[in-house]
Amino acid sequence: MGDRSARTPYRQGSPARPAPLRPQRGRWSDAQAFAALDLGTNNCRLLIARPRGDGFAVIDAFSRIVRLGEGLAATGQLSDAAIERTIAALRVCADKLKRRNVTLARSVATEACRRAGNGAAFIARAYEETGIHLDIISAEEEARLAVLGCHALIEPGDDPALVFDIGGGSTELVLIDTPRDAMPRVLDWHSAPWGVVSLTESAGGGESPEERLASYARMRSMVADSFADFASRLPKKVRRPRLLGTSGTVTTLGSVHLGLSHYDRAQVDGLIVPARAMRQISTDLSSMSIRERAQLACIGTERADLVVAGCAILETILDLWPAERLGIADRGIREGILRRLMGSARP
Repeated sequence: MGDRSARTPYRQGSPARPAPLRPQRGRWSDAQAFAALDLGTNNCRLLIARPRGDGFAVIDAFSRIVRLGEGLAATGQLSDAAIERTIAALRVCADKLKRRNVTLARSVATEACRRAGNGAAFIARAYEETGIHLDIISAEEEARLAVLGCHALIEPGDDPALVFDIGGGSTELVLIDTPRDAMPRVLDWHSAPWGVVSLTESAGGGESPEERLASYARMRSMVADSFADFASRLPKKVRRPRLLGTSGTVTTLGSVHLGLSHYDRAQVDGLIVPARAMRQISTDLSSMSIRERAQLACIGTERADLVVAGCAILETILDLWPAERLGIADRGIREGILRRLMGSARP
């Protein structure tokens, strides 16, 4: 996959700044429902909400691990089994959209469909069988939507902040400025071709402790190489680096940090964790077998084989942006879509 990084980072005093992430307010009644569907390499997620004040209130949601990108790294194609799992999940979403009388919806697909040779054919079939039209968005739009959806959780500060989204097939990194009383401004961004699925399939595995250690080191090296160009553009002197992550990886590790017996969004969304604690959890998980990880609450069998790749990506991000604390967001692309739908459209 080619480099999707921004080629010219913003520098102080530059006359041509990137456009800010600034939605315009619409005029919608509180009774109208809006929906955002995010189909990633690993998950299918739906959020249905109504406007409330300057934000929105969620009235329905759906999330299912579909592993659409399973086997993609080896074949370059979405497999029949993965497509069937995903179509089944989209049927559930279509039923919810109908029952909730959604006024306006946007459904997006990301890295798996961007990369797959049969991505367009899958999109056509999904529309034919479910009525849901999936828009394959660019990595840049994916990054901007994630920032728009979660930036409210960034800790206050004057230095640039780094927001990241560890997906199934790619990882998006966004350096932003957070002016007071204004929407964040994107200074630079980068998309790396490694997410929890693609990295696991390319470099994961290992039965013995020694093999697991070697696998983890290999994953860390591959991710570091994919971040190198972006790392060279980052500001070198930042007094207090701020870091916010939005993904299944960081919410899962946040749950492990809290010792939760089951996932609780209310406790995880907005959580701030010492970076050293997240590194320790990552090290511990990387040394465990899949069976041992599966026995941990909030990981289970669905995430046991993929979470270590997420740990490798997270630790590499902590290397290039050495924040002392990590903010965790259980919000992102879907919330960004909803804000755009409710803000920029007109009835």
